[in-house]
Amino acid sequence: MTAAELRARLAGQGLTPPPLPPAIDRLDPGDDMADIVQPPLKPAAVLVPFVLGAVPGVLLTKRTAHLSAHAGQVSFPGGRIDPEDADAEAAALREAEEEIGLHRGHVEIAGRLTDYVTGTGYRVTPVLGLLPPGVGLDGLGLRPSAEEVDAVFELKLSVLLDPDAPQRKRAHFRGRWREFWVWPHDEHYIWGATAGILMNLAARLRG
Repeated sequence: MTAAELRARLAGQGLTPPPLPPAIDRLDPGDDMADIVQPPLKPAAVLVPFVLGAVPGVLLTKRTAHLSAHAGQVSFPGGRIDPEDADAEAAALREAEEEIGLHRGHVEIAGRLTDYVTGTGYRVTPVLGLLPPGVGLDGLGLRPSAEEVDAVFELKLSVLLDPDAPQRKRAHFRGRWREFWVWPHDEHYIWGATAGILMNLAARLRG
């Protein structure tokens, strides 16, 4: 899929966020919080970067094992929206620079997905970004933070577009059984909020 084709499929997603709703049922509640989170929610943003190399994919990171939250899990670059950030886009770009050394000048903002609520009480705005065509992951000159990031890798776009790729799993959590999505990858276990955001992205791309 070319950059032009991606832009066409992502067209129509405005950059103006919806007003903060009084209740979380107007957001995408996600698999990991439907009945355990109460407002007010903490605003956060992640960058969902498309790598437009020979084999297109979506850039993901694996967090280091010693972090206080979501240690060792797969995630998008991102974090809290700070008061100094102009908007979710600014926060996502700042976090991507801090976490993996992705220069914001290399990112073309392509819109947003529906805000996603996590079990830790965050309202996450996924910001879509296109990276330079033909460069690939190795050509971006990334410098992952040793404190925060264990690995930077891709989920192939062909996997994202395959409706049979994600699998529904079940686990016992906080005293009850919960269901969640898992995306296949040879090396990494992709689940939780990241998998949920990927489900929304896949639905958008499949039209």
